[in-house]
Amino acid sequence: MRKYSWNTVRDLIFRNPAVVTQEPPVNEGDENAERGNWSSKREYILSTIGYAVGLGNIWRFPYLAYKNGGGAFLIPYFVMLVVTGIPLFFLESSLGQFCSQGPINIWRAVPILQGVGIAMVMVTLIVSIYYNVILAYSLYYMFASFQSPLPWSSCVSTYSNCSNTPSVWCNVSGVLVANWTQENITCPLSDVITASVQSPSEHYWDRVALQRSSGLSETGPVVWHLALCLLLSSIIVAAALVRGIKSSGKVVYFTATFPYVVIFTLLIRGVTLEGARDGIEFYIGSQSNLTKLTEAQIWKDAATQTFYSLSIGWGGVMTLASYNNFHNNVFKDAFVVTLTNAGTSVIAGFAIFSILGHMARLYNMPVGEVVKEGFGLAFIAYPDALSKLPVSPLWSVLFFFMLLTVGLDSQFAGIEVILTCLSDACPKMFKNKHALLTVTTCAGLYLLGLPCVTQAGIYWVTLIDQFVASWVLLVLVLLEIIGISYIYGGNRFIKDIEMMLGKKSFTFWLWWRACWFFISPCIIAVILVWSLMTFTPPLYGTVPFPGWGLALGWCMVGFILLWIPVIAVYKLIRTEGSPWKRLKLLCSPSKKWHPYLDVHRGERYSEERCCRMKNLDNKLDEDINVNVNVISSSWL
Repeated sequence: MRKYSWNTVRDLIFRNPAVVTQEPPVNEGDENAERGNWSSKREYILSTIGYAVGLGNIWRFPYLAYKNGGGAFLIPYFVMLVVTGIPLFFLESSLGQFCSQGPINIWRAVPILQGVGIAMVMVTLIVSIYYNVILAYSLYYMFASFQSPLPWSSCVSTYSNCSNTPSVWCNVSGVLVANWTQENITCPLSDVITASVQSPSEHYWDRVALQRSSGLSETGPVVWHLALCLLLSSIIVAAALVRGIKSSGKVVYFTATFPYVVIFTLLIRGVTLEGARDGIEFYIGSQSNLTKLTEAQIWKDAATQTFYSLSIGWGGVMTLASYNNFHNNVFKDAFVVTLTNAGTSVIAGFAIFSILGHMARLYNMPVGEVVKEGFGLAFIAYPDALSKLPVSPLWSVLFFFMLLTVGLDSQFAGIEVILTCLSDACPKMFKNKHALLTVTTCAGLYLLGLPCVTQAGIYWVTLIDQFVASWVLLVLVLLEIIGISYIYGGNRFIKDIEMMLGKKSFTFWLWWRACWFFISPCIIAVILVWSLMTFTPPLYGTVPFPGWGLALGWCMVGFILLWIPVIAVYKLIRTEGSPWKRLKLLCSPSKKWHPYLDVHRGERYSEERCCRMKNLDNKLDEDINVNVNVISSSWL
């Protein structure tokens, strides 16, 4: 890559201002030779789609649609996508691409909020631990699927509370009568007794796969088949990331596209099954309940699903965008990724519910009784349904391999967040040591994940999911959008984007200003308050968590959020001057905030950098006009 001295760049800018909107001359290789860039635009798009499209699209969206009126749920879902999902995704992508830095160094734009970036990395670190465990579950079930018949298709004889059909009794004149429907006896609903039995797939999940203990307090030994699968998933992730985005960018050609092959295959197979129409009608058909639109809960669920499914607030969107070329059209990319994510959720719902409808027909029960979310759908209900299909091992292998590839894409981005932040913080220390850093990080995550593959492991996974990957992200994103829109400045941020994309009209920015300054922050604040007001202690099924477990969950929340005030106070103490001057300086961009390469900084950042350096060197007063202008210009 051609090198530019500061004097050369200054001369180019002042003699020909148009040069700031042109691509820099590149001889060969990456535009940013020091950090590296994506090898192609396709690799970035596929990596970002793979990161955004996660397990929530498959095991949460269909359930939310069913619970909130079926097809009626799509109306608030797409409304929330437009007013929160796309604007926030566009904001985070633009930030990462503009400065070519990870989620910590991005906050050079607003130094007092740098703790928000650290908190994002902490969330990603903790979530990566249990996400690796979910990959291990998928690997175990995929390997177990290479059996005919499937091991969860029938009960193991050694367990007495397992049955292929629910045992129903009727209390007739004080006498329990079994199978009362066959005796032509009318039984009042108040006298119906359903025995506490598990289906074969539920029994296999609890007793064989997890070897689940009675609660979080009963840790038990490590489940070694899960520990080996966890080791394999860690090796796969490390191998894919060993050369950074250069290697992961090649892997996503398969991992980001293969899930769509399986989803469409399962969809085609599902709609041909008996009872598929019943499932689809429950999902999005004639049983859609438009009256649900008058309830606040459906809007809250739609906003939450949109927010979490796009992985906003985790730091991954910023990290992936930071490896783009400076003049990449990040605006178009935001639409491509967000709409693909939404479409995937809808299509996955059809594939899931068509097969659940067939399962309901086989069991002669309403579809609603077989619909589950989360682990219940992925490892109990859906495997049970697949075991009823012809050539069931084939469909089961495809399904769990799809879960594996979907999870791997999200895990790749999560680990990349950690690696990027470490590399950006200590570029000299970790230069040419990316492979060692990757292997060390993956090994550390494996060791931290071992408690999650004990007999109490599923309780740890649920605890992390409920406390860390929940409303904590709402706090981080609310601070993020306030910091960029109100402290750094919406107008300044728009000018930064125009340096990458070119000049846009005033009307073009009206919608984005409305979202960034008012609509999105208000919606996030309402959801956050509502989530805190309606918070209930998490359960796994019907098993409650002990008091110390809930306390540990709140400690994880405190550990994440504590970085925000601690870093702010630390910076206030280290900054010189009066308290008001310190606050003003920390609410202004630091001298290190600018596009990564000199050739992209243009006249704006060249002049601003000179002014800031002069102010620091001469120790000017807090009343100097330059500082006052920096603060006042940050407001719309």
